[in-house]
Amino acid sequence: MTSSQAPSAAIAEFMPAGKLRAAINYGNAVLAKHHPATGEVTGVSVDLARELARRLGVELELLPVDAANKSVEAVKNQHVDIAFFAIDPLRAADTEFTAAYVTIEGTYVVPQNSPIQRNEEVDRNGIRIAVAARSAYDLFLTRNIKNATLVRTVTSGGVTDMFLAQKLDVSAGVKQQLELDMQRLPGLRMLPGRFMEINQAMGMTKGKPAAIAYLRSFVEEMKASGFVAEALKRHGVEGVSVAPAAAH
Repeated sequence: MTSSQAPSAAIAEFMPAGKLRAAINYGNAVLAKHHPATGEVTGVSVDLARELARRLGVELELLPVDAANKSVEAVKNQHVDIAFFAIDPLRAADTEFTAAYVTIEGTYVVPQNSPIQRNEEVDRNGIRIAVAARSAYDLFLTRNIKNATLVRTVTSGGVTDMFLAQKLDVSAGVKQQLELDMQRLPGLRMLPGRFMEINQAMGMTKGKPAAIAYLRSFVEEMKASGFVAEALKRHGVEGVSVAPAAAH
């Protein structure tokens, strides 16, 4: 089955509400951007949602959210049919994932005068790390940080502001979002390298075998055809890799 041949069973599973509802997380600058003046959201995730709806021959309704955990909850509670977020074992309890369509880096930012120079120096007693609650990197760091303390805020876009306001030691996040923060907030320094690789995928609620099979095929075709790479370029997203083809 190619993704251009959507069986009727898949279409029915995708749209219990009669239209395709997609959660768009603009808290992750790689996925989408929010334009407050118009309320519009744009980005690679929006382009993928529109293309999926076009291929299904259905109306698309976007639900903009400002944090990944809100996308996860929207899928879990069946307020949307598809969403875009990172693959994580904890989320897999309620969600079926495609393979990743892009891989992005989780990085750390510190004050310019911080003694911390390397990622390996972050996990130490007394170090406080700002994270967005239930983001992919929060889930990862919760499993892996043994000595430092995680301090959580609600949205990804507010992490660095909280980090500065509370005089924390480290801000963790998606590299592109932290780079945007550094442009508007002086006196910050990004540590070299990454502390994790984040695999961004599409996901939907469990129990819809025809729809998830179609969605997985769709993502593979979007990568192979150059659609994802072209969307990233069109939206000016740099430092991100199109994920490799899924293993079969």
